[in-house]
Amino acid sequence: MPSFSYMVKQELCDEITDRDKKYACLYGMLIAAKCFDFDKIVFQTKNDKVFSLFKELISDVLKDKSLLNISEKTNTSGGCTYTAEITRGAETILNRYKYFRGDNTRRIISENTDTNGLPAFLIGLFLASGSIIDPNKEYHLEFVTSYENMATEIQNLLVLVGVNAKLFERKGVYIVYLKESECIEDLLTYMGATMSSLEIMNVKILKDVRNKANRISNCDTANIEKSIAAAAKQVEDIELIERTAGLGNLSDELREIAEIRLENPDYSLRELGQALEKPIGRSGVNHRMKKLSAIAENIRNNKGFD
Repeated sequence: MPSFSYMVKQELCDEITDRDKKYACLYGMLIAAKCFDFDKIVFQTKNDKVFSLFKELISDVLKDKSLLNISEKTNTSGGCTYTAEITRGAETILNRYKYFRGDNTRRIISENTDTNGLPAFLIGLFLASGSIIDPNKEYHLEFVTSYENMATEIQNLLVLVGVNAKLFERKGVYIVYLKESECIEDLLTYMGATMSSLEIMNVKILKDVRNKANRISNCDTANIEKSIAAAAKQVEDIELIERTAGLGNLSDELREIAEIRLENPDYSLRELGQALEKPIGRSGVNHRMKKLSAIAENIRNNKGFD
């Protein structure tokens, strides 16, 4: 079964439909490519849908299929790594995106990501350098790059569209990430992956329902255990009174409730009250049990029967 990240990327690929989106999306994919320089461009991915889109965009935006030198390599795990290399025409492509000799090619040029093109640019960036974890496991979406300035610019762009992104460095790799489910939902919706966003919302609802059910179950279990312990203590107190002073020395109402408790150690207070000759409520039974407990404590403390 395809991973959640694969399905999200497939949905995003389907969003790139018109000319402006294709231009901005290709830019996002190129700037996150393995190599993006005036002499060579190398784009690499393990996602077949992403690779198909990259080839399509090169053809549609640059109008030249012959630029691509394509190779595929099967991994030991059975997957495939797709590579597209461009040497002839690399400088022309960079010039098209307003890069010229001497420029830092990992600098995001805002003219290529204007307001209308920004969602598509972020799609391209995510397709090339991003991933998302199955929300059933945890909430986590990230962009990965080897360039600090680019990571900072990605973070700033996400903040610009209202998403609280964080940044950290690990062994020379910079990771811009989102951990809050609402932020991930907002970003996916902004990029056009509404079905994936809804899936995260549904998972979150199910998690909340399961957590609530577990809390209720745990509470019920705790209450049952508490009731069992209380009933056992009541039986212990009554048996002590019976051995020492005898139940016959109790008032009629205490003797009756004591005898019923001994006969029905598993009854709740409410059930005990209903079993009396003259039924009483839970609070009334509890009051009588406290009196029996006090008598048992007096006996334990050698204060006699009171």
